[in-house]
Amino acid sequence: MNALTRRDKMFDDFFPEFFRRFSRMPATFDGPAEIRVDVNEDDKGYEVRAEVPGAKKEDIRVAIDGNVVSISTETQQEKETASGKGAKRTLVRELYYGSSARSFTLPHEVDAKASSARYENGVLTLLLPRATESTSRTLKIE
Repeated sequence: MNALTRRDKMFDDFFPEFFRRFSRMPATFDGPAEIRVDVNEDDKGYEVRAEVPGAKKEDIRVAIDGNVVSISTETQQEKETASGKGAKRTLVRELYYGSSARSFTLPHEVDAKASSARYENGVLTLLLPRATESTSRTLKIE
């Protein structure tokens, strides 16, 4: 399970100067991108929409094991070559390159064989019908 952590407003009010100074610091590393999800349920099953910005569909993995859904991705850094006169050099690098993962449990088991996944414009959409029997499967991203 991946619990969401939010900074509490009371904490911000208690240490306002600390966060004001911190926010002016140059960003050098923000850590792994968090995979955020919306899960909707109807009488047939679940629809999961997950933000996976910057990932290529071939780098996204979705695994279903009973009622546990796991989403993982790896973002590769582009190779830089700098040579000769007028070559570009990097002044600031804030984009994250690395891996992210998210797992969550649904109230009912999912029919892994009937499930589907689609990735478009940085959003992964999973259609997960409820299962009548227990199965496991890794989904192919379309």
